[in-house]
Amino acid sequence: MSAQPASSTHRRVLAVGAGLDALAREALPDAMVTAGGPADLPGPDADGGFDLVVLEAAAAHPQLLAAAIEGMAALPAPPTLILAGEATSTALVRALLKLDRSDILEAPYSAADLAGVARRLLSAAPGQPASATTPTGAQNRCWAVMSAVGGAGATTLAIELANAVWRADHLRPRVCLTDLNLADGQTAAYLGVAANMVLDASSVSVERLDGALMEMMITRPNDHLDVLASARSPKGFERAPAELVLRLLDVACQGYNQVIVDVPRHRQPWTLPLLGGCDEVIIVSELTVPALLAARSLAEELEADMPDGPRPRIVLNRLASRMFGPAPSMSEAEKALGRNADAGVSSDWEAAAASVNLGGAISEHRPKSKIVRDVEALAKLLLTTQPQATVRAA
Repeated sequence: MSAQPASSTHRRVLAVGAGLDALAREALPDAMVTAGGPADLPGPDADGGFDLVVLEAAAAHPQLLAAAIEGMAALPAPPTLILAGEATSTALVRALLKLDRSDILEAPYSAADLAGVARRLLSAAPGQPASATTPTGAQNRCWAVMSAVGGAGATTLAIELANAVWRADHLRPRVCLTDLNLADGQTAAYLGVAANMVLDASSVSVERLDGALMEMMITRPNDHLDVLASARSPKGFERAPAELVLRLLDVACQGYNQVIVDVPRHRQPWTLPLLGGCDEVIIVSELTVPALLAARSLAEELEADMPDGPRPRIVLNRLASRMFGPAPSMSEAEKALGRNADAGVSSDWEAAAASVNLGGAISEHRPKSKIVRDVEALAKLLLTTQPQATVRAA
């Protein structure tokens, strides 16, 4: 059965890639489809006049495709672009973001899939971004996770919390995990996915950052988790102005019921506005005296700088089961903190290391780990507690 037409009457479509012309004709039966190669992509030295370009990601080297797409973006009236396949390089994603209307059609795809994406993009007015679908259901929540000291385990906790909250919520909403460690984030590496997020003012403007553009930056390690993570870059923080970072989180919170944010411990210009807009702020600490003192100082600093913001919660990570040893006990740790800890996560080095090496969450590779049990308890605690933002507004 053929796909439904997608607002394609009299549209000129260029299909670049093996078999894409036949697929485009099935998906867009009323369009004028032309088969071509990378050299035929619209640009200063190539034929123009196309309304839609369907480009196979494997049609040429990613750098060559990125250059061709940037050439299209420079045209006075650039065409709509659909990239069929996986964006395998940051340069390619960066180039796609320069177009007003573009999207990625992930494999495996059918004529119906192509028709649906084309319908959405072509229905948008020229110069206006196509809007993404916003899910409905559970109450929207945004939780920030940050380490008191380097290596305390905030990234691991954020990953496990993102998976745990999905399992705990009976509505099963998709969850967005966002890594804002823009210089050296490890979320993508831990999960074994591509780092496609681009937060660079030279490539993405605040005005153009919407659900459709964010969708292009997302990678999916499983069927319920969307990941926003950027490639390692020593200038990552310099290139991302505060308004761009905050806009990204605003779009994410509009499009997802649950957003988990891995926040760097070193303060950035956007740190306080971001944390102030979250429902929960979770500080992760190890059971060492320096880490506990750092967690106490960080919590006090945030409370002083955000008197109307959420009260930071402290989670003690890598709790040992032994009765005797150099590590402080829970009560001794809370004495150093000057407050009660909100939760504890047991130590299970083998499960954590195996999951990182295999790529994926601990709950995926070691579902019976004590870490999974403890994080599930934390997720349930947070889900059954009235969001602190609601309490403040009451």
